[in-house]
This record gives sequence, C-alpha cells and structure tokens, in this order.
Amino acid sequence: MSSPTLKSILLIDDDEISNLFNKIFISKLDLEVEVDVVFNGAEAIEFLKSMVADGENLILKPCLLLLDIRMPVMDGWEFLEAYDNLLDEETKNQIVIVMLTTSEDEGDTIRAMKNPYIKEIIKKPLSENKFDKLIKKFFIQEKTH
Repeated sequence: MSSPTLKSILLIDDDEISNLFNKIFISKLDLEVEVDVVFNGAEAIEFLKSMVADGENLILKPCLLLLDIRMPVMDGWEFLEAYDNLLDEETKNQIVIVMLTTSEDEGDTIRAMKNPYIKEIIKKPLSENKFDKLIKKFFIQEKTH
C-alpha cells in the first residue's frame, strides 16, 4: 500500500490544551494540511457524517485521526464502534487512526493493538518529534514554500 499525502487531520480530544499544542506542532511542520478539532467521539461521528452527507471526498479529508481514549459523552472505544459502521471499508482503509493516551492501563494498549483501525498508539503528550515521526511513517510529505 502506498503512502497517501496528508491533506487533513481531525483532533478528537476533550483536552483543549492538548489540541492547542497539537495544532502548534502541526503548523511547525510546514505542511499544507487542514486541521479540525472536536471534543469527543460523538462530535467526531457527526463531523464524519456531515462530510458523507456533503459528498466530500473522505479519502482526502480527514486522513489522520488523533483519537483520545478518555473523553466525556463518547470515549475513544465507543467512537471506534460507531466508526466501524459509518464508512465503507475502502474509505476506512485510507484513514490513519492514532490513539493518544495518558492511560497506564496495559489493557488499553492491548485493546488498541487488537483494533484493526488503530495504526499507532502514542503516549501523551504528543511532541513535535513524535508527530514528525508519525507523519513520516504514514504519509508522503508535501512541504509548502
């Protein structure tokens, strides 16, 4: 499977400070990328549903989901269950989901590794270095000038 070009990122995290720092890391990488933020899994599902309803090309947007585990309303696990039934397999195969967590629970790590949609698990806080490695691992980079 060839690496897609990173066009958009959806941050799914109830922690506004984490979202702010993640947006800063993304901007420092000088990528031509759109960043959207939602604060729980339910908002993420609605965001994705609205794109399907609008007929937008989900292969391009969003292509990276940074998903927190512990959130109010709908947590990361509940999001993954709803996500499974939301999109067709071809579209899901084009989206990279990275789980971000502060959890020290080994059960969470094992559960995440068993989920077919989670490509990577990263301990919070996400740093510029971790984010850069993530982008290089899963995406072709198109630098802006």
